This record gives sequence, structure tokens and C-alpha cells, in this order.
Amino acid sequence: MAGIATAACSSGLLFRNRDAGGNGPFLAQYNGLRAVESVQLASAGTKPNQFISSSAPRRRTIRAMASPTISAPKREKDPKKRIVITGMGLVSVFGSDIDNFYNKLLEGMSGITEIDRFDASNYSVRFAGQIRELSSKGYIDGKNDRRLDDCWRYCLVAGRRALEDANLGSEVLDRMDKTRIGVLVGTGMGGLTAFTNGVESLIQKGYKKVTPFFIPYSITNMGSALLAIDTGLMGPNYSISTACATANYCFYSAANHIRRGEADIMVAGGTEAAIMPTGVSGFIACRALSQRNDEPKRASRPWDKDRDGFVMGEGSGVLIMESLEHAMKRGANIIAEYLGGGVTCDAYHMTNPRSDGLGVSSCITKSLEDAGVSPEEVNYVNAHATSTLAGDLAEVNAIKKVFKDTSELKMNGTKSMIGHGLGAAGGLEAIATIKAITTGWLHPTINQDNLEPDVTIDTVPNVKKQHEVNVAISNSFGFGGHNSVVVFAPFKP
Repeated sequence: MAGIATAACSSGLLFRNRDAGGNGPFLAQYNGLRAVESVQLASAGTKPNQFISSSAPRRRTIRAMASPTISAPKREKDPKKRIVITGMGLVSVFGSDIDNFYNKLLEGMSGITEIDRFDASNYSVRFAGQIRELSSKGYIDGKNDRRLDDCWRYCLVAGRRALEDANLGSEVLDRMDKTRIGVLVGTGMGGLTAFTNGVESLIQKGYKKVTPFFIPYSITNMGSALLAIDTGLMGPNYSISTACATANYCFYSAANHIRRGEADIMVAGGTEAAIMPTGVSGFIACRALSQRNDEPKRASRPWDKDRDGFVMGEGSGVLIMESLEHAMKRGANIIAEYLGGGVTCDAYHMTNPRSDGLGVSSCITKSLEDAGVSPEEVNYVNAHATSTLAGDLAEVNAIKKVFKDTSELKMNGTKSMIGHGLGAAGGLEAIATIKAITTGWLHPTINQDNLEPDVTIDTVPNVKKQHEVNVAISNSFGFGGHNSVVVFAPFKP
């Protein structure tokens, strides 16, 4: 493990060049940009700090462009374009009940245990946020349930539960225009078990023994497709796959479908089931995972000095996003409001984040601009916080660049208890963010024993805190340099 900076998706995973003695491209402190402020990246005249390697590649000067005029942010007023949350559904290591899920988080309970889905006794990492008990009764018929990859099983249960939560059961949906209701549930890995089993059949038994479900249950769009087939929803339907940023990308795109008048309701979120030999082996090979096998429940420890990598998780998190006009007309229960979002790309490296942090800081700024919110209004951040050496500090430094005064800001890491759900992470964390808004309680970031001194923002260490959320953001970043941020707030008519 020497010479590797263990980390997670995009603003987390960094590799040192072992052949060069561990001095490959490494993380620089974030130097977020303000409007019309130019920065010369990794060039002569810029004094590198301790994180920058002399072997870091040269990059051209980038200039952040300012708007022609500066005005106070304005939130959307048109009820056809305002997006509200009317339902939530999940599958998690703490079960499928929303309140139970959040209560476990508030208690600071860890859902990380030893893997028993397969024999991992010889693996260098033998623990994860594995889901053990999932009841799909009433949501998936038995014949299909036996065939499905867990990725799609989680999606169908979470999606159907979200529809139920929004009072959109089959009888109600049958009276609605289903061409105006879309589904956008993404995944980072897709049907990984179905794919692996198909390849094994091909190699061991020949092509004639490959199941006809091999391709349909492997491809990443099948979660959205199966949910639509099951419910008859005929609106916009596809999936997005941007690694660990997936679910937030889906929320952002789903909201824009509603704002453009292409749908009244979107079922959106993320799903993932990669805790199986191929998935675990792949992340071990990336040297991204914590190896705290003797203390699995203490392995995920965002911002703690002793963190050593992320912990794999799984599940699904789905929101019902609806135009305010449509929700009011049908008398829906409005849980919270989606104000806006932002997506950017580091355009730099498959796994390493940009050393200047422009991708992350600009994504946060874009999300606030889309939401019509000033930085001063935000007082809660559900952080990406994967418990990796580089990613945790990179995110904090980017946040500090956008939010100049963090004295009233609270920030926590859901992954400290449920692990990193990859493509599902943003969905599960959006639900945690919305529950913080509706309950007035923030769950703790557990395993905070020795906080990094650079982390000067309140991380809600180890014990829950009461906090009235004004505006919240939820961050997700993924391999490929994909950055996504979404903004939620209490609903106010």
C-alpha cells in the first residue's frame, strides 16, 4: 500500500507514481476562482505547496468568466418551473423505511459489517455496507425477482416506495397522463452480477449457455426501463452514468425536463449493487478502499487524520420531483423544494482531481446560481466526504472558497455510517438532506476522533445536532472528474 493515496471517486482517488518513489501527480490545495480572476495552473511563477508534485503535468491558464451584470440572486417564481419533492423511497443497509433509515443515522449507528454474500476471507478488504434483508413483496413478482440483478431490484423497490410516498399508486397513476411522467434513475456500475455471471457462463460452458437476460440485465438503462414498464410511465426515460456523481446528475436533468415543460413529474435517483467479487476486487485493485478489517464499523471516518480509504456501500435512493403547479392541483403533500443544481467536469484526469479545485468550486457556484441562492443563505452541506486521504480535504477547501464565512455552516458525512453507495450515494444522501430539513436534526459524522486541523467547519462530530436548515446543498463527485451539486430548501408557498 506504500506510495498510494487511498481515495474515492474523482475528488477522492489519487495515485502516486510508485516507479518514481511515490511522487506522481498529487493533490494541491484548492485555489477556487472568483469572477474575472485568472490563475496560472502549475506554471512558473506559481509557488507549489506541499501537495504539488514537480512531475505534475503543465496546464494552460484558465479564466473564470463573469456575468455581464451582477445582481442579487432571484429564486424561480413560476409554479410551472418550481420543483418540489412529493415522495421519497430508498433501499439501504438500514432497510427501506425512510424514518427508520434517518433515525439510525441520527443515532450514529454504523451499518458496516463483514461481507458474507460471498467468501471474502482471502480478500485484503473483507467488509462493506452490505444489504442483507430486503423484502420486495408487493413490488416485484416472484418470477422476475429471482432473475433480477440486485441493482434493478433495489431500483424497483425504492422507486415504487417513492411513488407510494407521493400518493401515486397504480389507481392514481391510471387516471393521470402517463406521457407526462418520466423516470431517470442512473447507476455507476449497472447490473454487475448479471454481467459477471454471463461472462462466466460463456467461458465455462460456451455461448449457447449464456442467458437471454445477460444483456438486458447488464446495461445501465434497465432500472429506469423496468420501473417504467412496471408502472406504465411514458415520459422521458433514460439513465445517466457518471460514477459516484450519478444520482445528482439525474436530479439535475430531471428538474430541467420539468422546467422545460416536457414532464409534470419525474421519478429520479440512483441505484447500485457492486458488493460482489468483481466489484470489490476492482476497487481493491484501485487501492481505494479502507483496510481496517479489525474495526469495520470504524473504517469510514471522513476528515479524521487516521482515515485510510472509503468503504463500499450499496442501495438506491429515489425522489419524486414534481412541478409546484401540478403538485398543488392534485393536492400532493410537499416535503421540500429542489431549488437548483450544477454539473461540471474537471477535464483533467480519470481519477485525480484538479489541483486548483476549479471543477468543484465552480460546480457549487453554478448550483447556487441555478437555485437563485446566495452563499450566505446556505447553512448545511451534506458532503461527498468519502473518508479518503486527498478527497476529504479537497472538498473542504473548495467549500471554503465558495462560502467565505463558515461560522454558521454545518457539514456532515452520511458515508461514515452507510459507506459509499457509488451511483446510489447521491440518492441516499439527498434523502438524508431532506430529512435534515424536515426534522431540524442533523445526523453526526461518526468516527471523528482526530480531526484534520484544516477542517474548521463544524462536521457534527459523533453526536447529532439540532439545526434549522435554511438552504442545503448535497455534493457528489465521480471518476472522470464529474462534479454534481444539488440544492434543497424547506418549501415555502
